[in-house]
Amino acid sequence: MPIIRHTNSPDAVWTRRPDHETYDFDKIELIPRSEAKGCYANLIKLPPKKAGFPYHYHTINEECFFILNGRGLLRTPEDEQEVAAGDSIFFPTGETGAHQLTNLSETEPLLYLDFDTFHYPEVCFYPDTQKVGIFGENMKQVYYLKDQTKY
Repeated sequence: MPIIRHTNSPDAVWTRRPDHETYDFDKIELIPRSEAKGCYANLIKLPPKKAGFPYHYHTINEECFFILNGRGLLRTPEDEQEVAAGDSIFFPTGETGAHQLTNLSETEPLLYLDFDTFHYPEVCFYPDTQKVGIFGENMKQVYYLKDQTKY
């Protein structure tokens, strides 16, 4: 049976990212991970002058953004460029897909659709901080790369 989420309803529930004060966003889970087998989708709202995540790349899952409203600064390995409503952006796995999206506005939110493949375990790298994140069902662990060991 299809799942219909009425995101324009006054009853739509936005949840705020609770785990980091530097990065900030609100989201509506359109296809929750708990219900997905191979993909999921979120409606993401970035507050003014904020990024939702640090600069990172995935090793297992691909991502696609579709900008619905606002202007953002997209950082990739090639450069930084402005994106706006109507732009679609695909991030392949690996270093070539590294990215960070920051809201450029001083006053308005940046709204975009985040559609991703979904397979566990996922390993993400954060080049700016030299960290690695390992994510799975009921698991979220982040380490400094310098802390790796032979066993």
